[in-house]
Amino acid sequence: MSGWLLVLGILLSACSPREEAGLAFDNAWIRPLPPGMKMTAGFGLLRNPGNESIQIVSFTSPEFGDVSLHRTEMTDGVSKMLEVSSLSVGAGETATLEPGGYHLMLMMPAVEIQPGHTVTIEFDTADGRRFSFSVPVERR
Repeated sequence: MSGWLLVLGILLSACSPREEAGLAFDNAWIRPLPPGMKMTAGFGLLRNPGNESIQIVSFTSPEFGDVSLHRTEMTDGVSKMLEVSSLSVGAGETATLEPGGYHLMLMMPAVEIQPGHTVTIEFDTADGRRFSFSVPVERR
């Protein structure tokens, strides 16, 4: 009987979702596009509940022709945006995407980006995984 319990336990653990292998994008939002603008920004809290670091190496969206990660920095009193090629989120850690810091730049919209719309954002990792999130367009 104990052999069957062991097999059942192994099968159940193999079938259970493993949050530690995932990535969460909490409190995510995208700014609406002002008339005539062809780019906007996305923000939120990336959370890695897992046991290993996740390195995000590319960003895409079917609603935008180009998505990239940028970081705002102050140099000699001047604010500059710099493109960042990747972002590492350590095991059990978070990375904040916020105005004035790291943020997603979403360019060349294929559809109208206004409050109430939801945008799909995909994050590709160095180890070949893809995480997809539905992100609301909101005025904040």
